[in-house]
Amino acid sequence: MSEKRKSQAKILRFFRKIHRTTGAFLFVFFFIIAVTGFLLGIKKHSGGLILPEAKKGVSADLVDFLPLDSLQKNANRFIVAFLKESSVSEIDRIDVRPEKGIVKFTFKSHFYEVQLDGTTGELLQIDTRRSDVVEKIHDGSIVDYYLGFQSGTFKLIYTSIMSFALLVFTITGFWLWYGPKKMRKS
Repeated sequence: MSEKRKSQAKILRFFRKIHRTTGAFLFVFFFIIAVTGFLLGIKKHSGGLILPEAKKGVSADLVDFLPLDSLQKNANRFIVAFLKESSVSEIDRIDVRPEKGIVKFTFKSHFYEVQLDGTTGELLQIDTRRSDVVEKIHDGSIVDYYLGFQSGTFKLIYTSIMSFALLVFTITGFWLWYGPKKMRKS
């Protein structure tokens, strides 16, 4: 065997070892990312199981909508009554859907969504946003959420490691495919 071929074989063994070790160490995390990524991809087609289906309001014209502060007061009133709590939940997002005539409210301390008719302010639905839980699992922020880390420290570390690992898999995987072809040619 020539020196060049020996060198190529050594590089190939090195990449195979990195690929195998990284894969074995991060298998569970890649599995979680794959499953949650799939669930996030189909969330709008899950029949309301993953993401609550958007209801229809009275009017699709924003001119007819109540002011956001009025709608927010209604959303707070409905969620407090629904959860049987005495304090108002802090709002995370307000999603205005003019084409549907609705306004959605999501909260920081739980995974419920309140949908209101934008024109009347009436409650259309309160439902669990399982997609938010799935997304937090997918990006690792579920750990920050349950440990109360506002800075997102765990998510930053987790996504950095997983991104770097995916890059390593791409490079080593390519070499594991291309290396033998190159060795056969030489």
